[in-house]
Amino acid sequence: MGGFTDKTPPTPDPSPPLRSAPRGEGRERSTVQNVAVTADEAGMRVDRFLETRCPRLSFSHIQRVIRKGEVRVNGKRTQPNNRLESGQSVRIPPLRLDQQKKPRAPGNEADEKTRAFLKSITLYEDADVLVLDKPMGLAVQGGSGTARHLDGMLEVLRDANGQRPRLVHRLDKDTAGCLLVAKTRFAAAALAKTFRSRAARKIYWALVAGAPKPRQGRISTFLAKEERAEESHMRIARHGEAGASHAVTYYAVVETAGPALAWVSLKPVTGRTHQLRAHMAHIGHPIVGDPKYFARENWELPGGMQNKLHLVARRIVVPHPRGGTIDVTAPLPPHMRQSWNLIGLDVTRYDPIVAAPEE
Repeated sequence: MGGFTDKTPPTPDPSPPLRSAPRGEGRERSTVQNVAVTADEAGMRVDRFLETRCPRLSFSHIQRVIRKGEVRVNGKRTQPNNRLESGQSVRIPPLRLDQQKKPRAPGNEADEKTRAFLKSITLYEDADVLVLDKPMGLAVQGGSGTARHLDGMLEVLRDANGQRPRLVHRLDKDTAGCLLVAKTRFAAAALAKTFRSRAARKIYWALVAGAPKPRQGRISTFLAKEERAEESHMRIARHGEAGASHAVTYYAVVETAGPALAWVSLKPVTGRTHQLRAHMAHIGHPIVGDPKYFARENWELPGGMQNKLHLVARRIVVPHPRGGTIDVTAPLPPHMRQSWNLIGLDVTRYDPIVAAPEE
């Protein structure tokens, strides 16, 4: 478990919610507004900026008005994923407030179960942030055929003003461990900056096939996405190739179990999709149980070990939006704990990746 220290008194939230004025019979519409992007909001996506300024409006409706060109940035049409800069002027069109999301009514049995579940996986919480121990197999966000996901569950934590916690980074569906969530728009803007500047330190643990040599190293490649049988896959790409992004990972072998298995600690410098999984496969030591990247011929899963992805977001260390540091550690998920016990690995062993560079 981790915690937060040296917290300073909260500062006022600089970005007021959208104002409204009544119009028509029983329906309300907001007025046209031109609002300035604050320093705390710099770097936010346009759709997320609208979500914070219009907290009760459904996200799908926000996306729709942006695509229709009703939202302008410095007088020009924009896209939902465009990033804003401090001082830019955003035109927010009249919005029908009867389309706003209302706080969820208390007493709903399904919502109470969801709240209880979220509480059960909470590793750390304060007024601004929440760190969850995401279970393996639970998607962070929705997609095709994904009805149950953490982003949807956060709806039950919407407050009286319609604000709901926001994701500030992602984990793969089959990766367990530390997931940081912002509870306020102030925290969301600050943490988004932290992740973009790579000031967040993330440490992952994995069980891999074989024992990497040297025992500590740096993996630097370009990665590009390709579609395979209705699913995305990251492949090693060439520098300058269209769609290729640079990816850097530091690794360290913590302990080995003979020549067949190694416990490795991983520190990603960049945050590309499937980066750790693709990188470990690239150096010939794929992560045990990885359905996408494990391609070792004639390799057999040791007896008693579950064929599930052995990767956990073990620890996250980030500056707190209001001062001090958030430092939280997640336990091993059940299938990894079983494997550690099976092959006699000691979770309290010193982790050499802690001293790895941040660049």
